[in-house]
Amino acid sequence: MNGFLFVNAALASWNLGLRRADATLSALTDEQFHRQIAPGKNRVLYLVGHLTAVHDSMIPLLGLGDRLHPELDEPFIKQPDRAVDDIPTPGKLRQHWIEVNAALNTGLLTLAPAEWLQRHNAMTDEDYAKDPTRNKLAVLLSRTNHLSYHNGQIILAK
Repeated sequence: MNGFLFVNAALASWNLGLRRADATLSALTDEQFHRQIAPGKNRVLYLVGHLTAVHDSMIPLLGLGDRLHPELDEPFIKQPDRAVDDIPTPGKLRQHWIEVNAALNTGLLTLAPAEWLQRHNAMTDEDYAKDPTRNKLAVLLSRTNHLSYHNGQIILAK
């Protein structure tokens, strides 16, 4: 029962972060997507693409299926902002954001409490045996913090 409560608390925190990010993004115009969060820093567009790519990568990392948009890695994970000219529009990124998070959340709900304490797919069995705290739940917790951090940055662009 306790494991169930911990997982529910983690999922509630994740979903709260997503709702906050959704509210932030829905309040921004396409023009605001092109604003830098601070002079010389990333644009909102880059941060949204980055978050979408990271969330998309969670799907196979947690064993929930295949990625929906691996093409987002090059412009939003592998390269810094403004290094790639051909990037999705704000409208297309909004679509990808909704699509990826819907698929991810559907998958998250399929995991039983015990599965959350299993290794994620970027770990070997040997590494997991050495440190079982690096599990699927730890991925969700770290990505929740990541989401909140970048959402706070995006709010600055308003």
